[in-house]
Amino acid sequence: MLSVHGRKPAAVVVEPVARALLKVGLTPNATTVCGTAATVAAAVLLIPQDHLVWAAVLSLVLAAFDMIDGTMARLRGGGTAFGATLDASCDRITDGALFGAMVVWLVYVDNASVVTVVAALIVLVLSQVTSYVKARGEAGGIRIVGGLVERPERLIIALVGLALEGMGVAFAIEVALWILVAGSTVTVAQRLLAAARDPRATAPVAAPEGSG
Repeated sequence: MLSVHGRKPAAVVVEPVARALLKVGLTPNATTVCGTAATVAAAVLLIPQDHLVWAAVLSLVLAAFDMIDGTMARLRGGGTAFGATLDASCDRITDGALFGAMVVWLVYVDNASVVTVVAALIVLVLSQVTSYVKARGEAGGIRIVGGLVERPERLIIALVGLALEGMGVAFAIEVALWILVAGSTVTVAQRLLAAARDPRATAPVAAPEGSG
């Protein structure tokens, strides 16, 4: 939902930053890679060391790069197919790093129950599947927009849970994970249903390369 409705309000802050980065010579793709590297580092270095508040704050700030690089591309006259592919791939890497680091924290620091670890693993998988359904559908000409818990909502819920847990709020991460399990499941179902109802859903597709 936020990915659809939250861009215009955020543009007030994002556009000046994007213009400044372009002026110093950074490209949208370089911004994507730098933001990804920093976000992954914040997750995998801070969360397993139990620095949850710092991890949440830094990850939230760095997540803004996901909007800045796209704005930079637009200000330069439009994005490229490779830029879009790089951006989507980096999003999957950062999501995997965040939830993977949370699994490590649950197992080795929090000594969480098996059920909670399973919930985190489910969220890790669904975070990839949610985005894949949209990407694969659009590759076949099917338009899939929105959903209950898209990437911005997923990050906000996870990072708020991390921050609250780091501040001493018991079971904050567990609550966040189960909200994400439910919300992500609904979102995947919504997107598959949208794909099934699209007028192009029954259009034939080419056979995989190398098939008989």
